[in-house]
Amino acid sequence: MENCIIFDLDGTLVDTAPDLMKAHNYVMKKYGYPEQPASSIRFLAGRGAKQMIIKSVNTHEKNQKVSSSKKIDNMTADFINFYKNNISTKSKLNKNVINLLSWCKKKNIHLAICTNKPEYLAVKLLKELNVDKYFIFVAGSDTFEFKKPDPRHLTNIIEILSIKKENTIMVGDSETDSEAAIQAKIKFILVAHGYTEKDEKNIKHDYLINDFNMIKGISEKLLKIK
Repeated sequence: MENCIIFDLDGTLVDTAPDLMKAHNYVMKKYGYPEQPASSIRFLAGRGAKQMIIKSVNTHEKNQKVSSSKKIDNMTADFINFYKNNISTKSKLNKNVINLLSWCKKKNIHLAICTNKPEYLAVKLLKELNVDKYFIFVAGSDTFEFKKPDPRHLTNIIEILSIKKENTIMVGDSETDSEAAIQAKIKFILVAHGYTEKDEKNIKHDYLINDFNMIKGISEKLLKIK
């Protein structure tokens, strides 16, 4: 029986906040907006670079809400260009992630990534953190024609890997991950203290964890692993 665990990346497997906010503040300063503290990542991240920029710009635009413009596109491009060159300066794997990935490999559990980062940036980050060897598939924001919270971002992965939904678990840290997993009818594990402004009790989940080692027992139960 083939089993799979699909992970979100930012805030879930990797604490990318320092590098994301460094890129964010570089762009904000360049375009005349105030910089923000690293703690802001909790409500800025989640749906990708462009949405991060839009959220931040709207915070400071008093007369109008900006959803899309040439300036936003330019800011997003500048963000990505700066970020790709500084993607792993301070980003670190969360505690016990390596331990879990190694365990999954021993148990023959297929591992995949589903992130709203562009695919090439996700692959680059995984390589620079030396964990790319654990994953058989990486789906970024541009891998398909849709991205989270669209459930097809998840279902396309399991279809490509020829794995059943009941043999799949999604692990993420935000409502974006939760919405995608629930609509896809895949069991969802919520990682505590993630990159979201929502309280954990207001994000639908099947299990809540604060230590990646907890996923071992949950996986054994849900995937019937011995």
